[in-house]
Amino acid sequence: MSRKFISNKDESVRMFESDFVEFFSKVHPAVPVIIYAPVIVYLLYISFAVKHIDILNGILLYAGGLIMWQILEYTLHRFVFHYQPKSETGKRLHFIIHGVHHDYPSDSKRLVMPPSVSLPLAVFFYYLLTQAAGDLNGYVILAGLITGYLMYDMTHFAIHHFGMKSKFWLAVKKHHMKHHFQDPERGFAISFPPVDNLFGTDYRDK
Repeated sequence: MSRKFISNKDESVRMFESDFVEFFSKVHPAVPVIIYAPVIVYLLYISFAVKHIDILNGILLYAGGLIMWQILEYTLHRFVFHYQPKSETGKRLHFIIHGVHHDYPSDSKRLVMPPSVSLPLAVFFYYLLTQAAGDLNGYVILAGLITGYLMYDMTHFAIHHFGMKSKFWLAVKKHHMKHHFQDPERGFAISFPPVDNLFGTDYRDK
């Protein structure tokens, strides 16, 4: 079986000529938590404590946001991150978006999503959800969506850099390691591997 990575050490390859751009292409894993945990708390506070959304309705909407993230995570990973472009520009863009992670899977500085990508996505989904579901419902759904995103980023980092002891987390790690080192065309669900069962891309389906 051919080698599917360049280095599995915690090292970074230079991606940009500009020192400024290169600096912001690397992100400490705490950054998403620092940015988005307060956003989640604020959205839930406004929804439940200020606007007094119905508790059951709020719980269901929050759960809906979590589920929405799982679908988004799988879809982006499978169809965007693993799209194989033919042009040189496309190949360069693919390397920046996801290819570098497969070449250097243990690079701790390029494991979580940079704010330059996550913030525009958050703004997009804010407007989409509040327009589609109204401000109050949209806030709760967005809180669930962002929670799902944080779970994904933290899970992904932990998979590559923490020792897993529980049976559940060992299974999550094993699933993702197969994606990196066995078959990158399967195992697209990272934070909740059963999603791969749903879409027929689990390794047990082979």
